[in-house]
Amino acid sequence: MMNEEQQEPIEDGLSQSDDAGTDQPVITNTTNEVLHDQTVVSGLYENYFLDYASYVILERAVPAVEDGLKPVQRRILHAMKEMDDGRFNKVANVIGQTMQYHPHGDASIGEALVNIGQKELLFDTQGSWGDVRTGDGAAAPRYIEVRLSKFAHDTLFNDKTTEWQLSYDGRKREPVTLPVKFPLLLAQGVEGIAVGLSTKILPHNFNELIEASIQILKDKSVQLYPDFQTGGLIDVTNYNDGHRGGKVRVRARIEEVDKKTLAIRDVPFGVTTSQLMESIVKASELGKIRIKSPAKNIPAVVDNTARDVEILVHLQPGVSPDVSIDALYAFTDCEVSISPNACVIIGDKPHFVSVTDILRVNTHQTVQLLQRELEIRRIELMERLLYSSLEKIFIENRIYRKIEECETFEAVLQTIDKALKPFKKQFYREIKEDDLIRLTEIKIKRISKYDGFKAEELMRKLEQELAETEDNLANITRYAIGYFRELQKKYGKGRERKTEIRAFNTIAASVVAAANQKLYVDRESGFIGYGLKKDEYVSDCSDIDDVIVFRRDGKCMVTKVQEKVFVGKDILYVSVFKKNDERKIYNLVYLDAKSGISMIKRFPVTGVTRDREYDLTMGNPKSKVLYFSANDNGEAEVITVNLTAQSSAKVKQFDFDFATVGIKNRSAQGNILTKYPVRKITQKTAGTSTLGGVDIWYDDHLGRLNRDERGRLLGNFEAKDSILVVYNDGEYELTSFDLTNRYEPGDIAILMKFDPETVLSAIYYEANQKSWYVKRFKIETTSLDKKFSFIGDTKGSRLLAVTPDRYPRIEIVHQVKERGPIEKMVLEPEGFIEVRGWKALGNKLPFAKVKDVKLLAPKPVPLTNADGKSGHANGTPLETVLPEEGADTDEPIEKEPVQLGLFS
Repeated sequence: MMNEEQQEPIEDGLSQSDDAGTDQPVITNTTNEVLHDQTVVSGLYENYFLDYASYVILERAVPAVEDGLKPVQRRILHAMKEMDDGRFNKVANVIGQTMQYHPHGDASIGEALVNIGQKELLFDTQGSWGDVRTGDGAAAPRYIEVRLSKFAHDTLFNDKTTEWQLSYDGRKREPVTLPVKFPLLLAQGVEGIAVGLSTKILPHNFNELIEASIQILKDKSVQLYPDFQTGGLIDVTNYNDGHRGGKVRVRARIEEVDKKTLAIRDVPFGVTTSQLMESIVKASELGKIRIKSPAKNIPAVVDNTARDVEILVHLQPGVSPDVSIDALYAFTDCEVSISPNACVIIGDKPHFVSVTDILRVNTHQTVQLLQRELEIRRIELMERLLYSSLEKIFIENRIYRKIEECETFEAVLQTIDKALKPFKKQFYREIKEDDLIRLTEIKIKRISKYDGFKAEELMRKLEQELAETEDNLANITRYAIGYFRELQKKYGKGRERKTEIRAFNTIAASVVAAANQKLYVDRESGFIGYGLKKDEYVSDCSDIDDVIVFRRDGKCMVTKVQEKVFVGKDILYVSVFKKNDERKIYNLVYLDAKSGISMIKRFPVTGVTRDREYDLTMGNPKSKVLYFSANDNGEAEVITVNLTAQSSAKVKQFDFDFATVGIKNRSAQGNILTKYPVRKITQKTAGTSTLGGVDIWYDDHLGRLNRDERGRLLGNFEAKDSILVVYNDGEYELTSFDLTNRYEPGDIAILMKFDPETVLSAIYYEANQKSWYVKRFKIETTSLDKKFSFIGDTKGSRLLAVTPDRYPRIEIVHQVKERGPIEKMVLEPEGFIEVRGWKALGNKLPFAKVKDVKLLAPKPVPLTNADGKSGHANGTPLETVLPEEGADTDEPIEKEPVQLGLFS
C-alpha cells in the first residue's frame, strides 16, 4: 500500500487504498491531512433505508398471500407444531421455542401469540387471555397455556407439501410459508404498519368464506363482507370489496331500556368498552349529549359488562331517547368508520388487491395443495401395492429358500432378481436394488405366519383406495368442494355471523346535538350569541347550530352561533336555522322605497351560504319591513292594514289574508298589497297551515321515517296524526311521526298510519291457559310512546300472527289431538269472532297444538247482500296429512313440507 504522503487526493476529498473494496475510505482536507475520525455517508443512507424498508415490509408487517401470516405468526405456529404432544404448553415455553426461529425478542412473539389466541380459531387456550371487547390484557405468559386447535392441525400443516428454508442462524429449518388449505387471511384479518405503506384486512365470517370458496370453484360470482367478534351493526355500502379507498361504518347496538336509560349491547370493532365510555363522558362534557346520574353513588355511564357487553347510559329527564341514540352515533365511538387497505405480499412484492382476489388465490391454492396431497398419496399407495406384491411373490414362490446357498450378499440380490424376472411386467416401475434389499430384511417369523388370504385382502383395499384417489385427482374440483363442505360440517357450528349487515342513515349532527347553550339577542345594537346573558333570551341551542337573522332593512343572513357576533342593527327575528326545512314559511310585507308600494310575499329559506346577506326586497336603498312572521308549518294569518290619514284612499283600513298569496322563493318580489302609504299593520287572527299534511315514508332497512320518498309510503300526516307500531312480542305503541324516531325493523310486525277504525286480527298462545286464541280488536288508547301488551303479561305467551287487513285469511297448520294427524285450515277471523276490546282474551282455537301460522292474501271486500250481511265462512279445511307409520307426529312430515309462517 502507498503511505499517507504518497496518496493522491481524488474528487470530493476521498482517497482510496489499493484494497478499496475492504478498507474504509480515508478523507483528506485541503492540506492533505488525513481525517480518520470521519465517515462518508453519501450514498449509504439511501441504500440502507431501502434495505430496511424492504425488510420491514417483507419480514415483519405485511402478510404473505399464500398463508395469510406474518413471519412471527408463522414461526409461532411452526414452533407449536414442533413441540405439540396434544397437551397444553405454557405460553412462556412457546415463546422460548419460537425464539429459535424469530430473532426479535420475546415481547413481539408474546404479543402476536396472544393476538392469534384471542381470535379463537387456531388455538385452544387456558387461563386469562384478555378480552378484545373490554381491552383487558392477557395474563403473564407463565400463567396462561395454549395448544394448536384441531382446525389448525387439519388445515395448516403437512410436512410433505411444505417448502423449507434455514432459520436465521442456520441451525434449524422453518417453513417459507405454511401449506394452509383455507382462506385464513380473510378469516382472521390483519393489520400492520411498514415503512411507507400499511395493510388492514378486516376479518370475515368462517362459514361465508367456505361458501364463497365453493362458489368460486363453481365459477360463480361472490360478495364478501366483514364480520367481527364484537358483533354490532355494519354498513357495507362503500366497502368496495376491501380495496384501498373503501370504507365501512360500524355501530354498537343500542337499546332503549326505558325513557331515561339506554343500554349499549356491544362495541364497534377496534373500540373497547372503556374507550366507548370515555367518548360518551367527553361528549357529555362538551354538551353534545345530556346524561345525568340517577343517584349520588351511581355514575351516569355504568359498565355492567361480564359475559355480554352492557353499558347503561342514564339520560336527563325530558330528553328524547331516540335523539340521544342518534347523538351517541354522531358524537361518540358508538359509531366508527373503518377504511380497509388490503395489501399482501405476492411474489416477494407488496400488492394492493381486493378480498375477492385474495379469496381466489387462497381457493386455488387449496385445490393445488389437495392435488399435491392426492398425488403423494397415490405414489404411496402404488409403492405399498408394489411391495405387497413383491412380498407375496417372494414368500409364496419360496424365493427365500433359493438364497440359502448364496455365499455373498451380491449373489443373494442376483438370485432374488433372477427369480422375480417372470413377474416384473406386472409392476408399474422397474425393480431397484433397494426393493431387493428390503425383501432380504423380512423376518423368518413373518414368513412362517404369512397368510396369503389376508395379504390379498389388504391389496384389494389398497387398490380400492388407489382407485378412489385416482378418481379424486380426475375430479379435483369436486373433491375440493367436498373438502370445504367437510370443514364447514366439522368446524362451522357456532361460527354464525355476529355482525348484522344494515344500511345506516346519515345523522345530521346539528339535528341531534343537545342544546347546551342559550341564544340571546341585542336587537338595537345588532349582536347575537350565547355570551349576551344580560340581553333578550331567544331559545336553547347547541354550539354547532346555525342561526338565521331577519333585519328591518329587509336583509336576512345565516351565521354560525358564537359567543358574540354582530349581524346588523334593527333585528326583527332570530332563530336556530334548520337547513332544507320547506315547511317553515316566512310571511313578509315590505315597503319599496323607490316606488312607495307595499309588497307582500311568502317564502321559505332552505339553503343559503353562511354569513352572506340576502335582500328580501326589490333591492332599493331605504326599503324597510312593515310586517314579519315566522310559521313552523306554513300558517297563513289574517292581517289588518291601516293606511295613513293623509292618503287619498277611500278605505283607510282593510283586512288581508296571507292564504291568498302563493309561496315562492325568497328572491321573488311578491304581490302588491297597496300603493298607498301604510301607517301600521297588525295581526287580526292566527292562521292555519296552507301546506296541508306531510307525506311520510318508512324505510324498513334503516328503521327510520323520511320525507325523501324512500321506502314505503305511510300516508299524509296532519299534526294530530300518529303512527301505530305492533311488535312481534305482542305489544303495540302509538308514536309521533317525528323523523328522529327510531324503529328496530326486526322487532316490528306492523308499522302504519294510525286509524282508530282499524281492526287488528291476531293469533297468539296464552301461556297461563296453555291454549291458542284468536282475537279482533281496535286500538283504544291514545297515549304516545307507551307500549301496551294485547296478549297478556303471562311469561311464555307469544304472538303467532297479526294483521290489519279488513278481511284477513290465515292458514293454520295444527293438530286437533296431541298425537293426531297434521291438518291445515284457512281461518277468516271476521266471521269467527266479533271485535272486542284490546284486553279481551279472544276465542279459543279447538286445537291441541298449532305448529305453524301463515298469512295469506286477504279476501276481497265482498258485495253487501240485501240484508246487509256478507256471510263469510268460519273456516275452510284444506287437507289432512296422515303421518306415515312410525313417524313422529310432533314434527311436520317431510313429504308434505309446511311453509314457515311469519312468526315461527
